[in-house]
Amino acid sequence: MSQKTFRIAVLGGGAIGREHIKSFRKHPAARIVALAEVSPGRGRAVADEFAIPEVERDYRTLLRRPDIDIVSIALPNHLHAPVALAALRAGKHVMLDKPMATSARAAARLVAEAKRRRRLLMVGQNQRFTPEVQTLRHLVATGRLGEVYHARAVWVRRSGIPRIGSWFTQRALAGGGCTYDIGVHVLDQTLHLLGEFDAVSVSGQTYAKFGPQGRANGAWGHGEIDPRLPFDVEDFSIALIRLRSGRTVLLESAWAAHLPVPDLNGTQLFGTEAGATTNPLRLFRSGRRDYVVETPALRRPRVSPDRMVHFLNVLLGREQPHVLPAESLAVQRILDAIYRSAATGREVRVG
Repeated sequence: MSQKTFRIAVLGGGAIGREHIKSFRKHPAARIVALAEVSPGRGRAVADEFAIPEVERDYRTLLRRPDIDIVSIALPNHLHAPVALAALRAGKHVMLDKPMATSARAAARLVAEAKRRRRLLMVGQNQRFTPEVQTLRHLVATGRLGEVYHARAVWVRRSGIPRIGSWFTQRALAGGGCTYDIGVHVLDQTLHLLGEFDAVSVSGQTYAKFGPQGRANGAWGHGEIDPRLPFDVEDFSIALIRLRSGRTVLLESAWAAHLPVPDLNGTQLFGTEAGATTNPLRLFRSGRRDYVVETPALRRPRVSPDRMVHFLNVLLGREQPHVLPAESLAVQRILDAIYRSAATGREVRVG
């Protein structure tokens, strides 16, 4: 019996779009048939590099094609929700890069439309697919840490602001700064490890200390740059998130901060029997004589460590979805609450 082939259109030929293409090409059921890219030069270069037969400037042309099964969206944040909604309405399965949207209201429309159309919608939260995170999730679920009552989710860079003047540093295009760009990764990863996405309140604060001065500019964010545009997103944020169970998550994200190391990235879990970190994967607990720090053996991944390969395996019935739309909507609600709390200076309810 021959394996089904899925015809895929990738929307966006930037760095993230190229990652989507490379990941899909790992699966024998994938056939990338088209690319949508507004820059003709970049679109042609990417198509030639990966032997993609067709390039369109307008993604809507591809949505009208009945032979395309999957749309993979790697566009600036403000386009995520409207383009994904249009793709779902066109009957396509949708792989969507993070963040899901720039508001919970828009994200909720995506969840409802995917359910109505019976199409697979998945946000590519790649951090939770790693063997380390899958192993730690098993340790938590089997009680190795005891009662996990608190978690710290951190992604802080010393000098990693995307190129100032790119869409990343414009609120109208990005929706937010470091919280949307990297904070969302460790937030999703941490809630996944806890097995709980139901937040009730958030107290958050955002800062912009380096970007407005044109400092700490990193290499990310190629494409059109207009240095005259103001930097109007945050480059540092912190939030205390209270979950329905009474557990808490402390989220810290920054594109730029004075650090002893270039990058801090990962989740730390606090349990009654042990603690753990994801990067590197460590478990620490009291031993009979001394305190023990160990490196757990990596388990065989329950799902493919590559999110695009997993997406296709779900469509083929080989794996169950590892990122549910309702979970991504819950993450978006928390992101909304962080910005509301920062704007009002008060703890706010989530929802």
